Amino acid sequence: MRIVGLHHAQITIPRGAEEQAREFYCGVLGLTEIEKPASLRARGGFWLQVGDREVHVGTEDGVDRRKTKAHLAYQVTDLASWRKKLAEHGISVLESIPIPGYDRFEFRDPFGNRVEMIERKD
Repeated sequence: MRIVGLHHAQITIPRGAEEQAREFYCGVLGLTEIEKPASLRARGGFWLQVGDREVHVGTEDGVDRRKTKAHLAYQVTDLASWRKKLAEHGISVLESIPIPGYDRFEFRDPFGNRVEMIERKD
């Protein structure tokens, strides 16, 4: 018996904010929406494909997402271009504490979720 991998991670947005979230996650970040099972659709939200993993965007009210350190870290290429693209969409980028072998920064999505962009140094 063992854990063999990570299937998905979930973030949350306020109820009814799915279209705004799609604009950000699919439009700005370029992630692909995948079909959510019919049995779960009534709960709101949507699912995204990120490489060989999934991010499930669920709905939840009464949460102050800006008060948590919990986050997803997207491994990217061309970190500088990502920084520029986010700035063009009015997203404030925050510098992260350096870690060996990587360049990275973080930001808050339009719903307050903490997000990290990380690129391996050559």
